[in-house]
Amino acid sequence: MFFSGDPASRKRVDLGGRSSKERDRQKLLEQTRLERNRRLWSRRQNSAALKIQKYFRGRKVVEAEHAKVREHFYQTYGKHCQNVDRHCFGPDSEFLRQLIFFFDARNLNDFSVLVETCRLLLNLVQDSGDTIGLFAGMDYSPNHSLVAYRLKRFSFACIQAIHQNRNQLKDQLLMTTEESSASAIILLQALLLLLDPKLPWACKAVGYLMQRNVFSLFREIILTVKENINARGSFGKTSALERVLALMISHVGQSPCICLDVDSQWSFSSQILTIPFIWQLFPYLKEVFASWSLTLYYTRQTALCMQNHPNLLPTDISNDFPGYACLLGNILETAGAALSLPDCSFEMAIDLAAVTTFLLDALPPINSSSRESSTVGEDDMIIGDEIGELVLDRSLEQQITNAIDSRFLLQLTNVLFGGISAVCGLHNEVPDDKEVAAVAAACAFLHVTFNTLPIERIMTVLAYRTELVPVLWNFIKRCHHNQKWSPLPEQFLYLLGDAPGWLLPLSVFCPVYKHMLMIVDNEEFYDQEKPLSLKDARCLIVILRQALWQLLWVIPSAHPGSGKSISNTSAHRGHPVEAIQNRVGTVVSELLSQLQDWNNRRQFTPPSDFHADGVNDYFISQAVMEGTKAHGILKQAPFLIPFTSRVKIFTSQLESVRQRQGAHAVFTRNRFRIRRDHILEDAFNQMSALSEEDLKGLIRVTFVNEFGVEEAGIDGGGIFKDFMENITRAAFDVQYGLFKETADHLLYPNPGSGMIHEQHLQFFHFLGTLLAKAMFEGILVDIPFATFFLSKLKQKYNYLNDLPSLDPELYRHLIFLKHYKGNISELELYFVIVNNEYGEQTEEELLPGGKNIRVTNENVITFIHLVSNHRLNFQIRQQSSHFHRGFQQLMQKDLIDMFNEHELQLLISGSLDSLDVDDLRCNTNYAGGYHSDHHVIDMFWEVLKSFSLENQKKFLKFVTGCSRGPLLGFKYLEPLFCIQRAAGGASEETLDRLPTSATCMNLLKLPPYGSKEQLEAKLMYAINAEAGFDLS
Repeated sequence: MFFSGDPASRKRVDLGGRSSKERDRQKLLEQTRLERNRRLWSRRQNSAALKIQKYFRGRKVVEAEHAKVREHFYQTYGKHCQNVDRHCFGPDSEFLRQLIFFFDARNLNDFSVLVETCRLLLNLVQDSGDTIGLFAGMDYSPNHSLVAYRLKRFSFACIQAIHQNRNQLKDQLLMTTEESSASAIILLQALLLLLDPKLPWACKAVGYLMQRNVFSLFREIILTVKENINARGSFGKTSALERVLALMISHVGQSPCICLDVDSQWSFSSQILTIPFIWQLFPYLKEVFASWSLTLYYTRQTALCMQNHPNLLPTDISNDFPGYACLLGNILETAGAALSLPDCSFEMAIDLAAVTTFLLDALPPINSSSRESSTVGEDDMIIGDEIGELVLDRSLEQQITNAIDSRFLLQLTNVLFGGISAVCGLHNEVPDDKEVAAVAAACAFLHVTFNTLPIERIMTVLAYRTELVPVLWNFIKRCHHNQKWSPLPEQFLYLLGDAPGWLLPLSVFCPVYKHMLMIVDNEEFYDQEKPLSLKDARCLIVILRQALWQLLWVIPSAHPGSGKSISNTSAHRGHPVEAIQNRVGTVVSELLSQLQDWNNRRQFTPPSDFHADGVNDYFISQAVMEGTKAHGILKQAPFLIPFTSRVKIFTSQLESVRQRQGAHAVFTRNRFRIRRDHILEDAFNQMSALSEEDLKGLIRVTFVNEFGVEEAGIDGGGIFKDFMENITRAAFDVQYGLFKETADHLLYPNPGSGMIHEQHLQFFHFLGTLLAKAMFEGILVDIPFATFFLSKLKQKYNYLNDLPSLDPELYRHLIFLKHYKGNISELELYFVIVNNEYGEQTEEELLPGGKNIRVTNENVITFIHLVSNHRLNFQIRQQSSHFHRGFQQLMQKDLIDMFNEHELQLLISGSLDSLDVDDLRCNTNYAGGYHSDHHVIDMFWEVLKSFSLENQKKFLKFVTGCSRGPLLGFKYLEPLFCIQRAAGGASEETLDRLPTSATCMNLLKLPPYGSKEQLEAKLMYAINAEAGFDLS
């Protein structure tokens, strides 16, 4: 504003809509509130100052009184206790009363007085042998309270003195009583004397020490000693410190004992057992702790602590030595000895399982190869900071993994399952509380173990040396029959919460039984019906199928395909129920897939037993859409969906890809001129360099006959189908040398293909591409592959039970070895195998140095599986790998994983059953005057029905270009088969013509023959002429 010349100031207007009085009121209230808070704070300060001054004055008075009593003590008894005699320890003497009153562990003079007092005490007891009389006089009873009070305070003073001066005494603390008379040893000897369980005050003294949390002091003493571990006097001897600890823990555990229960946070388990490798430092203490009574007591105490106060362990020594991991390692190291005792109780095994399960569950996953890999995946980066904090020390990992060995697992399962029958009883028997507790304890421990430790080293023990599988199957079968799963005991509820009770048993049963199936041979499974009878196997399939459907489709919290998150420590801790659901979903689907493989080898149950009851049209419509729950089930457990439904999904997905590819293709870019008598070489030279995009597009072929003349016919798809069938027949012919035949005439890569073809691996890549192109275009090719080779397309591993299809004789020899009762080493077998390819013998070692490793009864199973691996996996690894790479150019892994090997063979070659002429007739169109009731058409179908299977296949190849029909029936033939009248009239010239075809249109041009015999003769001649496309 410019100056207007008006001296009067303008009135201020508050645009906030409030009066100045209201504003002043709010300001006043705020000032009043602040003043009130200032006065309150001032009162608190004054009160705190008064308390501090009062405490300070009190401490000053106490210190002054201590100094006064100390001075009087020195005058009476001397600074070095030179005036002390036997009577000074009696109830009437002031000696002990004054000493425990003024003693300060930080005062060096007090420390010296205490050491001299202990020295005198030891000498007096050694001379008289009467400890009670020394302190209580002639009669203990009237003075018992005074004596107990003095001695418990005196014992605590000894421990305080050692703790306060631990850095100065660290060189002495691991010495034995015989080695030295150093200060620390004198103090520890006095403790051993005063805490003797035979003395009447021992319980009160130990109880008092426990209440003063002496184990936390001992913890700091031991940690100081560990830093100076090289200063130990005599290895192999029991130190005085170790004897004191052993005396205290054994005294507490013995009965009768009137010691008060100590807070779990300050107990021996929490404070001492959380020190890493405590038993290496104190081996005698380990022996004492491993006794039945002490292990039972401390295991129960730790179980209650873990259940009610899981976060009360002392501060970790370092990030790679977390207290719970050290506690677990130390408990496991002694558990084996305690479980092996004849009086080991069922209750102790339950508590031990509960404690170790809880601690194992807190561990990060321990992978034997994790330290060797420097690669970090994206998923790991998300929680990289947390994982960095959870990496255990390698020695600590080793302590834990070594403790959970075959001996420990045998002992634990024997104690838990000792009174439980592994034989199936009556189905209507409901498991009792003891059986439920045993199964819950074993399954909880093993479930967490499987998630945390490398399981390869323990799985065989669980499968073959324990009763785990029969006991669990008996339990699962009865619970399923009664439709009642008993709730878990309280100490294991945190693993499941409100989740179904069958989760925990299945999480353990499935991987162990799956491991058994990898080792058993065909005779054991089918004939001897081991490990389960075939009837039980059928029942198991139904139980697993229903459980898996519940997990993947019904229960909303389970996410199919998310099994990877199980190994994520943070996810497991935050969502244990979801983690176990994902885990069970994974192991159940793996086991069902394996059982389906056994059923495909020799059927023992209808294939429909693997199909879920809830698969309907809505489910199928959802399964084709990525990201849906149904699509996840299709990826994780495809066997739940009927084969025909999966084929429809497969063909629809390929059709959508072809349509997308066709929309971008204005014209056919890839046209090839192929000589029929050099079909494989020409195709390899011209097509092997095609890109993935070119392979998905249209490929057109022109054939050149043996005279160098192009064959008649325009490739509208039919010539290409003929090309695919002919080239696959040529390439997979065993005479060409790339493939071999089994005894059942099934094809697999020739291990010696490199000796015949220099470019054999490039040929395998090309043939993989060719097979994928045939499947991509929906062309069936008559190539029977061996199952163990088809498994390579699914990137699966072959086992012993796949060997009979390759080498039945070798399989019989290996089974003979497996069941040989004598001394196998006398057979002079070594870990080597001899390969014989085209007369050239080579020897390969199955293990490094295998030619010097003899096969014995102990390693024969390893030898058998190494031989199987060599023949089924190793020998054909290069050929299979290149074939698979070519195959994957067109066939995505997700598409192939929908099918097992048996189903994959059907996708490639179609059904081996006879041609369904009735189905073809129901799905046929007619043109040129023909119709379904025409007399020529009736004659045609009668003739076709009378043909042999071989001639029917030739006819189908003649009209469609492929000798096999669509997998789901002729309804899915594109376009539908059509019969067209070949000529307008029935002249003699017309009737003399042969039937012709247009394979690209699936069209048969049939003249109106006058008789059934003439039609049969002409049709037979046409389909056997093998004149290429000249007849068209």
